[in-house]
Amino acid sequence: MLVHKLTGLVKNHNDVEIGIAPSLLSLQSVSLQAHSHHFKLVAQNFYWRDEGAYTGEISANQLRGLVQYALVGHSERRHIFAEPSREIRNKVQAAYRHGITPVLCVGETASERAMGETNDVIHDQLVGGLSNITGDEASTLVVAYEPVWALSNGKDFAAHETPTPAEIEKVTRAIRSQLKHLFGDEVATSVRVLYGGSVTSDNAGSFLQAKGVDGLLVGGASLDAHMFAAIVEKAHSTEIKGKKK
Repeated sequence: MLVHKLTGLVKNHNDVEIGIAPSLLSLQSVSLQAHSHHFKLVAQNFYWRDEGAYTGEISANQLRGLVQYALVGHSERRHIFAEPSREIRNKVQAAYRHGITPVLCVGETASERAMGETNDVIHDQLVGGLSNITGDEASTLVVAYEPVWALSNGKDFAAHETPTPAEIEKVTRAIRSQLKHLFGDEVATSVRVLYGGSVTSDNAGSFLQAKGVDGLLVGGASLDAHMFAAIVEKAHSTEIKGKKK
């Protein structure tokens, strides 16, 4: 099992928080290994209603105590399953209601990028996803910038187009500016912003050095235990050089 391999390869650095997001079917079994090896558990998805007749859905209430984080608004949920802002907003609120930290994913498509609409998209996704939460709640939020055009199919990530560190910095400034507008300076500073999109052990260092980036949301490369361990080491070495991850 991948988690078993990771426990032997990934070093436990106090300055690097490591989250793993297995499928829902594997959450319970992986939790038995993850907690004992200092991995945080992340849900890939959940439904926002606490109870009711919603066949096939898993609620945040059912994930309480099992996961520490949950992805919300991932590009595949937005674009393949057509989740609207209302659904994403309800999920963010449900996560907080049950003691789970939401990782709100935002990012533009290739056509939106070409039209120069990146900042507008980020604005709409943040406002749409974060309505009706308090500043205290927002201060613990994690935002993941994952430009849709930079996401691989899970296999071609090593050769996929990615943004430059300068482009990422521009977007992280826009994210924090919007958070400042919504919740104030303190929240805008405390929120952790991740970059995700065809991350590899070769480019992880440059992404981590981008100003305003606090960590990475790793996709296809996370399925390679050796590469994932190397990415963790890049995060640790970046921290040693003076950046908090």
